[in-house]
Amino acid sequence: MSGVRVLVGTRKGAFVLTSDEKRQAWDVSGPHFPGWEVYHVAGSPADPDRVYAAPSGGWFGQVIQRSDDGGASWNTVGNDFTYAGVPGNHQWYDGTLRPWEFTRVWHLEPSATDPDTVYAGVQDAALFKTVDGGTSWTELEGLREHGSGPQWQPGAGGMCLHTIIVDPADEDRIYVAISAAGVFRTEDGGKSWQPVNAGLLSDGIPSPAAQVGHCVHNLAMHPSRPRTLFMQKHWDVMRSDDGADSWTEISGDLPTDFGFPIAVHAHEPDTVYVVPITSDSHHFVPDGKLRVYRSRSGGNEWEPLTAGLPQENCYVNVLRDAMAVDSLDSCGIYFGTTGGQVYASADSGEHWAPIVRDLPAVLSVEVQTLP
Repeated sequence: MSGVRVLVGTRKGAFVLTSDEKRQAWDVSGPHFPGWEVYHVAGSPADPDRVYAAPSGGWFGQVIQRSDDGGASWNTVGNDFTYAGVPGNHQWYDGTLRPWEFTRVWHLEPSATDPDTVYAGVQDAALFKTVDGGTSWTELEGLREHGSGPQWQPGAGGMCLHTIIVDPADEDRIYVAISAAGVFRTEDGGKSWQPVNAGLLSDGIPSPAAQVGHCVHNLAMHPSRPRTLFMQKHWDVMRSDDGADSWTEISGDLPTDFGFPIAVHAHEPDTVYVVPITSDSHHFVPDGKLRVYRSRSGGNEWEPLTAGLPQENCYVNVLRDAMAVDSLDSCGIYFGTTGGQVYASADSGEHWAPIVRDLPAVLSVEVQTLP
């Protein structure tokens, strides 16, 4: 009997939620790492028992934890997130120079084919890789050595590499998103990189059409169409059909085009989900109504999905890594809020119900589909 495992990272620990394929009754395990900020928990697509977590704290710093039994038990693995050479400087737009420093891991991206291979995006923006299950990590330093590095600047949450997408058709092609620098792509496994932000427009940077400096919030790709990417940006929802060489706005009739997460239906490459919030200064859903918006046409035309979601006096946010989908026949959609709720829909968003309430603020939601 198949099922799902929902992995939730919060401000004060991680939680593991499991159900069968009906996704109606849920077992809740946690908090794991209580009191720690867990920016991301991710399961391996190649091994349903393998899970990685990135708890961090002001006292002990960053730790990487690995589970080989689906999150029932955990072991600390290597944390040598060090730069192979001499750290460089980043030039802020005010002209000051600040040295690169490692703060935390924002995102873990396990390989689709090898449970021991994982990519890690960190703050300050850099990309690391392990091929031994997290015991040792190596920086793919070509990214930070890109000539645009001095122009990168932090978003409101810091200068973080928060999104990693490995092309399922070519594992040497990787996309990363950095706040606030933009999208970068490698074709050679991380040795060299190029910014791929043509078509993005951003106010508040020296040139609104600059190749770098854009505050990209999240990226999504359907594995059957790796040349098509969707983006939630700091203002604007965007789409690329040429592997990020160019981008076109698809915000269409959304009530606001500001938000953080974006996800694609597991079986419908043109079905896309976003959660708009009011503005960059008001990080809560518009009009006190929690609405997921779905486009079945790849953008521009959007419909609100509200059944089972609070439609009055709700002022939560949904963060960039806090939405995910499963791959069961009836695709499930999941998201967590800063109010500590995790919602699930077993019918592609038509109906929603809370899996759990009153967690600490949710930072990330990921799903493993279980055999």
